[in-house]
Amino acid sequence: MSRLSIDIETYSSVDLVKAGVYAYTSAPDFEILLFAYAYDENEITLVDIASGECLPEQILRDVSDERIIKTAFNANFERVCLSRHLRKSLSPVSWQCTAVQAAMLGLPRSLEGVAGVLGLTQQKMQEGKDLIKYFSIPCKPTKTNGGRTRNLPGHAPEKWQTFRNYCIRDVEVERAIRSKLAAYPVQENEQRLYVLDQQINDRGVLVDRALVSQAVSCDKAHTETAMAQAQTLTGLANPNSVAQLKAWLLTQGVEVETLSKKSVAELVKEANGDVEALLNLRMQLAKTSIKKYEAIQRAVCPDGRVRGMLQFYGANRTGRWSGKIVQLQNLPQNHLPDLTLARELVKAGCFAEMEMLFESVPHVLSELIRTAFIPKPKHRFLVADFSAIEARVIAWLAGESWRMEVFKTHGKIYEASASQMFKVPLEEITKGSPLRQKGKIAELALGYGGSVGALTAMGAVEMGVAAEELQPLVTAWRAANPNITKFWWDIDRAAIKTVKEKTLQTVGKIELHCYSGILFVTLPSGRKLSYIKPRIEINKFGREGITYEGIGEAKRWMRIDTYGPKLVENIVQATARDILAEAMLAVAGAGYDLVMHIHDELIVEAPQDKGSLTEICDLMSNAPAWAGELPLRADGYECEYYRKD
Repeated sequence: MSRLSIDIETYSSVDLVKAGVYAYTSAPDFEILLFAYAYDENEITLVDIASGECLPEQILRDVSDERIIKTAFNANFERVCLSRHLRKSLSPVSWQCTAVQAAMLGLPRSLEGVAGVLGLTQQKMQEGKDLIKYFSIPCKPTKTNGGRTRNLPGHAPEKWQTFRNYCIRDVEVERAIRSKLAAYPVQENEQRLYVLDQQINDRGVLVDRALVSQAVSCDKAHTETAMAQAQTLTGLANPNSVAQLKAWLLTQGVEVETLSKKSVAELVKEANGDVEALLNLRMQLAKTSIKKYEAIQRAVCPDGRVRGMLQFYGANRTGRWSGKIVQLQNLPQNHLPDLTLARELVKAGCFAEMEMLFESVPHVLSELIRTAFIPKPKHRFLVADFSAIEARVIAWLAGESWRMEVFKTHGKIYEASASQMFKVPLEEITKGSPLRQKGKIAELALGYGGSVGALTAMGAVEMGVAAEELQPLVTAWRAANPNITKFWWDIDRAAIKTVKEKTLQTVGKIELHCYSGILFVTLPSGRKLSYIKPRIEINKFGREGITYEGIGEAKRWMRIDTYGPKLVENIVQATARDILAEAMLAVAGAGYDLVMHIHDELIVEAPQDKGSLTEICDLMSNAPAWAGELPLRADGYECEYYRKD
């Protein structure tokens, strides 16, 4: 089967990074400037479209021919841009993404980053960023450039030639990466998932543009009012200035080191009078509820749908999806009992009524963000999510039988955990019981080796757990879950041994093997997690541990340390991801249109008179063949706009 390698350079007045490729290509002035391609290992050809050249007839046929494999680094960009250029939708079925292949090995998602880590002879040209800035985005009109707003090939012929070479080089680098990674092809099932992911991103989801627009206007009006109140209260020109505000607080007898959100929230509890009023205003002004609405406005396509919000294999340690543009993975939850009323008031522009009925306008706007996503006319959303998926997976992997029995029966893991920890009958632990609260915080914080610090970070003290109870809580949870605790350290020992001895190690349903400078952890699904260039070092606990190379702080390539519980966290989250992925394939295979998925939740857009929530939950609850004995459960609800039930 022929393989067509592609790289393109483009122009659009829309910001690609902020708006995404779908809105980028929807701009009236979008165009492809350069098209570089090569069949298999043949010579690379460049088509200079900006200078009047046309794509060859063979290319026009082959980009639509599913028998011809198309490859590119971040192939979604090339495919969507070509779809716009050709004015027809190109199916993702015959497209393969080298960036995904790299991410599956724990490598960076950038062409430059992968080439650098692999030490390839072919490296991305460093001039690229400047050339893209010059030719691919609008320029500022000046006297020097004659007032033009765009640079064309004729304005800088030498730069244009370098840009042509840059496009050709990217094909060279992409092919070199693919060749280097040839021994680690994308598994067939993962390619199916990639295609489904592309179909979901292509479909997008409709947004309520009237609500979004009014929410932005409401926030602006509220911010102006709050700023004026703060100025009147303090006499400061800019009450948002930390330095000015600290000085004013000092005149009120309040000395503070920081005005972070957390510290202001603590200060306001002890404050009164003008200081209390000012701190409350400060918290309102610091609320960032509006940013996602603005992101939606930037990314919305002419048909009112936002596309491209999901990044396949975005978390390369686990393979989980990550968010782009609007960042679906961290949408604020909604707890307002009168959510529909608040939504209708904002949409109608009734801002004064909002101020009267609700304590905090920014808080309301934050809770309404989910509701900006709506089904198309004569449709509704079917929303279903897994119940306690990570808790189920870790119990299954570790063989913690009492937990497995809980999930096979009533499923009340917080109550059951407290019962197991404190030796109290399950029926005595009610919803409002302090013991249930302790069981819940222990479950959330301690599953991956967490101790007192994890409980504290999870807010245990704020939830009513006394400081002196924290360590006993850790001890009780570990005693109640001996197999999980053992699983952490079995994985730790196996990982160290396989790195040292290069021998296959098996821990229950998990296999570990080290070869070609990579530590591979094989999941029950058969998918492998990858840790590049592992080695044994003395860790922060004063004993042998593993370090590897990966993407760390500030998205830098660096050496990272890990140990048993952290590896178990990766394994559990990766396995939960594989279960979600199987559910997505099953739901899509049953004819449902997935428009979003967030963590362990699927959102389907279905006609009012078709589709069954029960069927979707049943499909999700059927464990994959490789996890037949894992008890799964999914619950859901229908809604006229997206929200948490």
